[in-house]
Amino acid sequence: MSSRTGILDVALAALVTACAAAHQPRVPLAGTAGDVAALAGQWEGSYSSAATGRSGSISFTLSASSDSAFGDVVMIPRGWGRPLQAWNGQGSAGAPGAQPRVAVLTINFVRVTGGRVTGRLAPYADPESGAPLATTFEGQLAGDRIEGTYTTRGGGSPDAQTGQWQVMRRRR
Repeated sequence: MSSRTGILDVALAALVTACAAAHQPRVPLAGTAGDVAALAGQWEGSYSSAATGRSGSISFTLSASSDSAFGDVVMIPRGWGRPLQAWNGQGSAGAPGAQPRVAVLTINFVRVTGGRVTGRLAPYADPESGAPLATTFEGQLAGDRIEGTYTTRGGGSPDAQTGQWQVMRRRR
C-alpha cells in the first residue's frame, strides 16, 4: 500500500466517522447495571485483519442510564478507497476507485459481563462480491480501553476470517 493510499484511507475514515456520529442507531445493550455503567462513554478506535488486509475505524457512544446504546462502525478496506456498505439484500459490490460515500454499519447487539464485551454487526456487503457478511466481536474492558477479536463469516467462503479491534474511551 502506498503512503498516499494509506493517508487517503485514514482521512476518509475520519470524515465518515465524523459525519455518522450524529446519526447513530439504537443498539440493544445487555448486562448488569454495574457492567453497563463501566461501558458508558464515547469510544473510538480501529480494527484490522492480517488475513483480509482490511482495516477501519470504530466509533460508538454508550449511555449507562438505559438498556440501549448508540453506535456504528465504519470499515474501509485498505486500498479500496471507500467504506463498506450495509447489506441491502441485493449485493452492493463496486469497482475499486468508485466514488466514496458515507456508510456506517449498524451494531445489532452488545452484551457485557464482568468486563467481557460481546456483540454482532448487522450484515454488510463483501466489497468484492457484494455477498452478505456477518461479524461477531468480543473484547475485554480494562479501564478506558477495550481490546478484542472479531470473526467474519459469509461472502461465499466456508472459512471464517478473524482480526483484532481496540477502542479507547474519549475523555472530555
